[in-house]
Amino acid sequence: MQKGAYDCGDDTYPMVYFLQREGLMKQTVIAVINQKGGVGKTTTAVNLGYQLAAEHATVLLVDLDPQGNATSGLGLDKEAEPTSYEVLSGDASLDQAVRQAEREGLYILPANANLAAAEVELVHHAEREFVLRRALDRATYDYVIIDCPPALGLLTINALTAADSILIPVQAEYYALEGLGQLLATVQRVKEVLNPHLNLLGVLLTMFDKRTSLSEQVAAELKSHFGDRLFKTVIPRNVRLAEAPSFGKTIFEHDRWSKGARAYKQLAREVTKRVDR
Repeated sequence: MQKGAYDCGDDTYPMVYFLQREGLMKQTVIAVINQKGGVGKTTTAVNLGYQLAAEHATVLLVDLDPQGNATSGLGLDKEAEPTSYEVLSGDASLDQAVRQAEREGLYILPANANLAAAEVELVHHAEREFVLRRALDRATYDYVIIDCPPALGLLTINALTAADSILIPVQAEYYALEGLGQLLATVQRVKEVLNPHLNLLGVLLTMFDKRTSLSEQVAAELKSHFGDRLFKTVIPRNVRLAEAPSFGKTIFEHDRWSKGARAYKQLAREVTKRVDR
């Protein structure tokens, strides 16, 4: 989506506002969220964003995790500033902090350990739940994908307030459903109080090993709980997928013919279809 302006009398608005008002364009904001760590959350955010960009969408990946794994996963220096911390603290604008990834159409708002301070500092902000939403107000991307931290603190609440929908990766392990009730209860509270437009885009089964009965049992349990909200796409347990971030690459750059790459390509298509409903 190219930037432009719509002249209306004495005021000039970014073209995005005119298109949104006329129903010609809708920016989709997806929060990838799970308070449990190690479930494939960042892997999903990074690879989904990359593939959507490969399909000619403009994508902003927001790294909202102080670990900065989405940033390093795209091969970018986490220590370079400004980052999402400076944006949330008001010391930099979104445009100043966003960086171009190697994939055309893919951009990232990076993060590093400094972001941990935002959890404390936002407590004293008058409208602390809306800081990220306001920072994204002038964004002109087709998709904004927020990689949330593995916690239900103020950073995650900001993501939920800014998002249209959430995508929940769930690992195919014994404790997969543990904590999901708390997460969904938090989402419901945010929907009731802060963001009535927030919806569940889908639940994604990750690290699936078809050789084990446990993976099949978790899949059946998720299907029972979420019905058609469970994505048909299943992300397999895949060595190439696991090692890609250590090279600062997405799975498509590391091994585009791997099972992991094929799965995330399928997920991107499924996400696009759900968003267009």
